[in-house]
Amino acid sequence: MTWRLQVTHTTKYRYSAPVAQSYNEARLEPRSDRHQAVLASRVEVEPSTRVVRHVDYWGSVVHHFDLQVPHQSLTVVGRSTVETATELAQPGDATWEDLADPVIRDQFEELLVPTETVAWENELADVAGKLAADHDTPAEAARAAAAWVNERLEYQKGSTGVKTTADEVLATGSGVCQDFAHVSLALLRAMGIPAWYVSGYLHPDPGAEIDEVIVGESHAWVAAFTGTVWPIDPTSLNPVEERHIRVAAGRDYHDVAPFRGIYAGRADQELEVTVELVRKA
Repeated sequence: MTWRLQVTHTTKYRYSAPVAQSYNEARLEPRSDRHQAVLASRVEVEPSTRVVRHVDYWGSVVHHFDLQVPHQSLTVVGRSTVETATELAQPGDATWEDLADPVIRDQFEELLVPTETVAWENELADVAGKLAADHDTPAEAARAAAAWVNERLEYQKGSTGVKTTADEVLATGSGVCQDFAHVSLALLRAMGIPAWYVSGYLHPDPGAEIDEVIVGESHAWVAAFTGTVWPIDPTSLNPVEERHIRVAAGRDYHDVAPFRGIYAGRADQELEVTVELVRKA
Protein backbone atom coordinates (compact mmCIF):
# COMPACT_ATOMS: atom_id res chain seq x y z
CA MET A 1 0.00 0.00 0.00
CA THR A 2 1.36 3.41 -0.96
CA TRP A 3 1.29 6.46 1.26
CA ARG A 4 1.66 10.11 0.37
CA LEU A 5 3.86 11.76 3.00
CA GLN A 6 4.70 15.41 3.49
CA VAL A 7 7.95 16.24 5.30
CA THR A 8 9.12 19.56 6.73
CA HIS A 9 12.70 19.40 8.04
CA THR A 10 13.82 22.64 9.72
CA THR A 11 17.39 23.39 10.83
CA LYS A 12 18.04 26.59 12.79
CA TYR A 13 21.43 27.95 13.85
CA ARG A 14 21.69 30.90 16.22
CA TYR A 15 25.03 32.58 16.86
CA SER A 16 26.07 34.46 20.00
CA ALA A 17 27.47 37.23 17.80
CA PRO A 18 27.24 38.07 14.11
CA VAL A 19 29.33 35.81 11.87
CA ALA A 20 30.89 37.25 8.74
CA GLN A 21 30.42 34.33 6.34
CA SER A 22 29.17 30.77 6.20
CA TYR A 23 29.42 27.92 3.69
CA ASN A 24 26.84 25.17 3.86
CA GLU A 25 25.40 22.09 2.20
CA ALA A 26 22.18 20.18 2.83
CA ARG A 27 20.93 16.73 1.89
CA LEU A 28 17.20 17.15 2.42
CA GLU A 29 15.65 16.31 -0.96
CA PRO A 30 14.53 12.69 -1.50
CA ARG A 31 15.33 10.95 -4.78
CA SER A 32 12.69 9.45 -7.05
CA ASP A 33 13.29 5.78 -7.88
CA ARG A 34 11.18 2.69 -8.43
CA HIS A 35 10.36 2.54 -4.70
CA GLN A 36 9.24 6.16 -4.20
CA ALA A 37 8.13 9.13 -6.28
CA VAL A 38 8.98 12.69 -5.26
CA LEU A 39 5.96 14.83 -6.11
CA ALA A 40 7.38 18.13 -4.85
CA SER A 41 10.52 19.28 -3.08
CA ARG A 42 12.25 22.56 -2.28
CA VAL A 43 14.86 23.95 0.09
CA GLU A 44 14.39 27.42 1.63
CA VAL A 45 17.19 29.46 3.23
CA GLU A 46 16.94 32.51 5.48
CA PRO A 47 18.76 34.92 5.13
CA SER A 48 17.95 34.61 1.46
CA THR A 49 20.78 33.56 -0.82
CA ARG A 50 21.41 31.70 -4.07
CA VAL A 51 21.09 27.92 -3.63
CA VAL A 52 22.77 25.55 -6.10
CA ARG A 53 21.62 21.95 -6.54
CA HIS A 54 23.67 18.97 -7.70
CA VAL A 55 23.73 15.17 -7.40
CA ASP A 56 26.72 13.76 -5.56
CA TYR A 57 28.86 10.68 -6.26
CA TRP A 58 26.41 8.42 -4.41
CA GLY A 59 23.33 9.72 -6.21
CA SER A 60 22.10 11.94 -3.38
CA VAL A 61 20.73 15.44 -4.03
CA VAL A 62 22.83 18.19 -2.44
CA HIS A 63 21.90 21.87 -2.06
CA HIS A 64 24.85 24.12 -1.32
CA PHE A 65 25.01 27.82 -0.62
CA ASP A 66 27.07 30.50 1.08
CA LEU A 67 26.29 33.72 2.91
CA GLN A 68 28.73 36.59 2.43
CA VAL A 69 27.03 39.11 4.72
CA PRO A 70 27.07 39.25 8.53
CA HIS A 71 24.29 37.19 10.08
CA GLN A 72 23.37 36.02 13.56
CA SER A 73 21.00 33.21 12.56
CA LEU A 74 20.56 30.71 9.74
CA THR A 75 17.40 28.75 8.96
CA VAL A 76 17.22 25.99 6.35
CA VAL A 77 13.89 24.31 5.61
CA GLY A 78 13.47 21.25 3.40
CA ARG A 79 9.90 20.58 2.25
CA SER A 80 8.98 17.43 0.31
CA THR A 81 5.94 15.44 -0.68
CA VAL A 82 6.64 11.81 -1.55
CA GLU A 83 4.59 8.85 -2.75
CA THR A 84 6.09 5.88 -0.92
CA ALA A 85 6.14 2.13 -1.50
CA THR A 86 5.48 2.50 -5.21
CA GLU A 87 7.25 -0.85 -5.62
CA LEU A 88 8.32 -3.11 -2.76
CA ALA A 89 11.96 -4.17 -2.67
CA GLN A 90 12.83 -7.86 -2.78
CA PRO A 91 15.99 -9.45 -1.32
CA GLY A 92 17.12 -11.20 -4.49
CA ASP A 93 18.63 -14.64 -4.79
CA ALA A 94 22.40 -14.12 -4.86
CA THR A 95 24.48 -16.95 -3.42
CA TRP A 96 27.65 -16.69 -1.37
CA GLU A 97 29.53 -17.78 -4.49
CA ASP A 98 27.92 -14.94 -6.47
CA LEU A 99 29.09 -12.33 -3.97
CA ALA A 100 32.60 -13.80 -3.90
CA ASP A 101 32.94 -13.34 -7.68
CA PRO A 102 35.82 -10.89 -8.35
CA VAL A 103 33.64 -8.93 -10.79
CA ILE A 104 31.00 -8.32 -8.12
CA ARG A 105 33.60 -7.49 -5.47
CA ASP A 106 35.25 -5.02 -7.80
CA GLN A 107 31.91 -3.41 -8.69
CA PHE A 108 31.01 -2.88 -5.03
CA GLU A 109 34.50 -2.43 -3.57
CA GLU A 110 33.71 0.87 -1.82
CA LEU A 111 30.78 -0.80 -0.05
CA LEU A 112 32.85 -3.74 1.19
CA VAL A 113 35.82 -2.02 2.81
CA PRO A 114 35.99 -0.41 6.27
CA THR A 115 35.51 3.30 6.90
CA GLU A 116 36.51 5.39 9.88
CA THR A 117 33.26 4.57 11.68
CA VAL A 118 32.44 1.18 10.12
CA ALA A 119 35.11 -1.44 10.80
CA TRP A 120 35.02 -4.93 12.23
CA GLU A 121 37.34 -6.48 14.77
CA ASN A 122 36.97 -8.87 17.69
CA GLU A 123 33.27 -9.44 18.47
CA LEU A 124 31.94 -8.06 15.19
CA ALA A 125 34.29 -10.22 13.12
CA ASP A 126 33.36 -13.29 15.16
CA VAL A 127 29.62 -12.64 14.90
CA ALA A 128 29.85 -12.01 11.15
CA GLY A 129 31.67 -15.32 10.65
CA LYS A 130 29.04 -17.21 12.61
CA LEU A 131 26.14 -15.54 10.80
CA ALA A 132 27.61 -16.38 7.41
CA ALA A 133 28.25 -20.00 8.44
CA ASP A 134 24.75 -20.46 9.89
CA HIS A 135 22.77 -19.19 6.88
CA ASP A 136 22.54 -20.66 3.41
CA THR A 137 22.05 -17.38 1.56
CA PRO A 138 23.32 -13.80 1.93
CA ALA A 139 19.73 -12.53 2.22
CA GLU A 140 19.05 -14.79 5.21
CA ALA A 141 22.33 -13.72 6.82
CA ALA A 142 21.56 -10.03 6.25
CA ARG A 143 18.17 -10.39 7.91
CA ALA A 144 19.79 -12.24 10.83
CA ALA A 145 22.45 -9.52 11.17
CA ALA A 146 19.79 -6.82 11.57
CA ALA A 147 17.98 -8.95 14.16
CA TRP A 148 21.24 -9.49 16.08
CA VAL A 149 21.95 -5.75 16.16
CA ASN A 150 18.40 -4.97 17.26
CA GLU A 151 18.71 -7.41 20.16
CA ARG A 152 22.30 -6.51 21.08
CA LEU A 153 21.82 -2.71 21.28
CA GLU A 154 19.51 -0.59 23.39
CA TYR A 155 18.05 2.52 21.77
CA GLN A 156 19.31 5.44 23.87
CA LYS A 157 19.92 9.04 22.89
CA GLY A 158 23.05 10.81 24.06
CA SER A 159 25.29 7.79 24.55
CA THR A 160 27.11 8.19 21.22
CA GLY A 161 28.04 10.82 18.64
CA VAL A 162 28.49 11.00 14.87
CA LYS A 163 32.14 9.92 15.19
CA THR A 164 31.43 6.87 17.39
CA THR A 165 32.72 3.73 15.69
CA ALA A 166 30.86 0.44 15.38
CA ASP A 167 33.19 -1.20 17.90
CA GLU A 168 32.65 1.67 20.35
CA VAL A 169 28.89 1.33 19.96
CA LEU A 170 29.13 -2.33 20.92
CA ALA A 171 31.24 -1.47 23.96
CA THR A 172 28.63 1.10 24.99
CA GLY A 173 25.75 -1.29 24.28
CA SER A 174 23.44 1.50 23.19
CA GLY A 175 22.94 4.18 20.59
CA VAL A 176 20.54 5.68 18.09
CA CYS A 177 19.54 4.67 14.57
CA GLN A 178 22.84 5.76 12.99
CA ASP A 179 24.67 3.45 15.42
CA PHE A 180 22.36 0.52 14.67
CA ALA A 181 23.08 1.16 10.99
CA HIS A 182 26.86 1.37 11.45
CA VAL A 183 27.03 -1.90 13.40
CA SER A 184 24.81 -3.59 10.80
CA LEU A 185 27.06 -2.32 8.01
CA ALA A 186 30.12 -3.74 9.77
CA LEU A 187 28.51 -7.18 9.98
CA LEU A 188 27.28 -7.13 6.38
CA ARG A 189 30.60 -6.01 4.90
CA ALA A 190 32.52 -8.47 7.07
CA MET A 191 30.40 -11.23 5.50
CA GLY A 192 31.17 -9.92 1.99
CA ILE A 193 27.73 -8.37 1.48
CA PRO A 194 27.91 -4.91 -0.14
CA ALA A 195 25.93 -2.46 1.98
CA TRP A 196 24.94 1.22 2.02
CA TYR A 197 24.08 3.55 4.88
CA VAL A 198 20.68 5.12 4.09
CA SER A 199 19.26 8.30 5.63
CA GLY A 200 15.70 9.52 5.52
CA TYR A 201 12.55 9.47 7.63
CA LEU A 202 10.27 6.90 9.24
CA HIS A 203 6.69 7.84 10.07
CA PRO A 204 6.26 6.38 13.57
CA ASP A 205 2.53 5.61 13.41
CA PRO A 206 1.30 2.81 11.10
CA GLY A 207 -2.28 3.92 11.79
CA ALA A 208 -1.73 7.62 11.12
CA GLU A 209 -4.77 9.72 10.28
CA ILE A 210 -4.84 11.81 7.12
CA ASP A 211 -3.51 15.36 7.76
CA GLU A 212 -2.38 14.51 11.30
CA VAL A 213 0.89 16.34 12.06
CA ILE A 214 3.48 14.11 13.72
CA VAL A 215 6.69 15.42 15.24
CA GLY A 216 9.37 13.04 14.00
CA GLU A 217 13.11 13.02 13.34
CA SER A 218 15.63 11.87 10.80
CA HIS A 219 16.08 8.11 10.57
CA ALA A 220 18.77 5.75 9.26
CA TRP A 221 18.81 2.18 8.00
CA VAL A 222 20.89 0.07 5.61
CA ALA A 223 20.56 -1.40 2.13
CA ALA A 224 22.28 -4.66 1.21
CA PHE A 225 23.05 -6.09 -2.20
CA THR A 226 21.89 -9.71 -2.08
CA GLY A 227 21.04 -10.06 -5.76
CA THR A 228 19.05 -6.83 -5.69
CA VAL A 229 19.43 -3.75 -3.51
CA TRP A 230 17.33 -4.52 -0.47
CA PRO A 231 16.68 -2.09 2.45
CA ILE A 232 16.65 -3.33 6.05
CA ASP A 233 15.85 -1.30 9.17
CA PRO A 234 17.80 -2.74 12.13
CA THR A 235 16.51 -0.12 14.59
CA SER A 236 12.79 -0.81 14.19
CA LEU A 237 12.87 -4.12 12.26
CA ASN A 238 9.91 -2.69 10.33
CA PRO A 239 9.79 -3.49 6.62
CA VAL A 240 11.07 -0.53 4.60
CA GLU A 241 7.81 0.22 2.86
CA GLU A 242 5.15 2.93 2.98
CA ARG A 243 6.31 4.65 6.20
CA HIS A 244 9.93 5.14 5.07
CA ILE A 245 11.25 7.98 2.90
CA ARG A 246 14.78 7.58 1.52
CA VAL A 247 16.82 10.77 1.15
CA ALA A 248 20.49 9.87 0.76
CA ALA A 249 22.85 6.89 0.73
CA GLY A 250 26.59 6.34 1.09
CA ARG A 251 29.28 4.43 2.95
CA ASP A 252 28.34 5.74 6.41
CA TYR A 253 26.76 8.73 8.13
CA HIS A 254 29.48 11.11 6.97
CA ASP A 255 28.44 10.65 3.32
CA VAL A 256 24.81 11.59 4.03
CA ALA A 257 24.72 14.14 6.88
CA PRO A 258 21.51 16.20 6.44
CA PHE A 259 23.33 19.47 7.01
CA ARG A 260 26.92 20.61 7.42
CA GLY A 261 28.68 23.91 7.23
CA ILE A 262 31.41 26.22 8.49
CA TYR A 263 31.34 29.87 9.48
CA ALA A 264 33.81 32.71 9.95
CA GLY A 265 33.55 34.59 13.22
CA ARG A 266 34.11 34.34 16.95
CA ALA A 267 30.73 33.16 18.10
CA ASP A 268 29.16 30.18 19.81
CA GLN A 269 26.28 28.48 18.05
CA GLU A 270 23.03 26.86 19.12
CA LEU A 271 21.34 24.26 16.92
CA GLU A 272 17.64 23.40 16.76
CA VAL A 273 16.27 20.72 14.42
CA THR A 274 12.60 19.82 13.96
CA VAL A 275 10.94 17.34 11.63
CA GLU A 276 7.21 17.26 10.91
CA LEU A 277 5.57 14.37 9.06
CA VAL A 278 2.04 14.44 7.67
CA ARG A 279 0.23 11.63 5.92
CA LYS A 280 -1.69 13.22 3.05
CA ALA A 281 -3.12 10.06 1.42
